[in-house]
Amino acid sequence: MQTLRNASLFALLTLILDFVPLVMAVFYLIRPTDRRLALMRPLTLTGLFAALAGGTLGFLNVLLGIGIAKEFSADAFRRMAIGASESLVPMFLGFACLTIAWLLVAAGMGRRLPGDR
Repeated sequence: MQTLRNASLFALLTLILDFVPLVMAVFYLIRPTDRRLALMRPLTLTGLFAALAGGTLGFLNVLLGIGIAKEFSADAFRRMAIGASESLVPMFLGFACLTIAWLLVAAGMGRRLPGDR
């Protein structure tokens, strides 16, 4: 919970965008249609790019912090390690949501009959 309180607005936006394909996959599982399956493709790319952008921005901030640091003490190294680990949160969450989403899509495809639209 502390990570979410420290997250920037952009990081929170990327975390929200990571959940969009998962929500669509739940809708597809409930009622599988070709239209919902077609929407999964661009939403998957949205989640993927949001995860990568969020992780990249986090690492950019860590590198900026390293660049402006005046000295490298144990405390400065600890802060850099925490920042680097927090920058991986959007990527982890995004890839986890995409994995679950596509498992749900696979389950929805298994529910469809051959002639369903």
